[in-house]
Amino acid sequence: MQTKPQDVVVVLLLALERERGVRRTYAELGQHLGMSASEVHAAVRRLREAYLLDPEDGVQLKALRNFLVHGVPHAFPARAKEVTRGMPTAWAAPALSGKFSAGEQLPPVWPDPDGKVQGTAVEPLYASVPAAARRNAALYDLLALVDALRIGRARERNLAEKELTVRLTPHGTA
Repeated sequence: MQTKPQDVVVVLLLALERERGVRRTYAELGQHLGMSASEVHAAVRRLREAYLLDPEDGVQLKALRNFLVHGVPHAFPARAKEVTRGMPTAWAAPALSGKFSAGEQLPPVWPDPDGKVQGTAVEPLYASVPAAARRNAALYDLLALVDALRIGRARERNLAEKELTVRLTPHGTA
């Protein structure tokens, strides 16, 4: 069974919650992510089959980091498209925004009717990503870093890889 883009969103939230010792039901995860409980359950099944999630140990952080860096940009590529209003992502999001000068380039954004930034549209991994990111700043950072891997040039990808490695390393085991 192949992974789907929403699986990345689910596993990122599970990784964050593992760090905090939080466990939620499929329905609670779905509500937090804007997905149905059955979508979350199917994602968890696919993540287990991909060896990114272990029923006893939880998220396999090293495998996840490698999948995000080396797999996601090829499995779920994205391209900046038309100019629209939305929520900043990739290097324009808070996780990386102070590390690059934008110059004349419009920032990448997830199209969002509640967005306040005009930029070039980047299709999010899942339709509910902007709303989920507004509810959870740490998840927003991870999703934006993944987008930097999906659409960035070498410099943005390298910095996003370093940031993801730090954020997905359990404290004290670097």
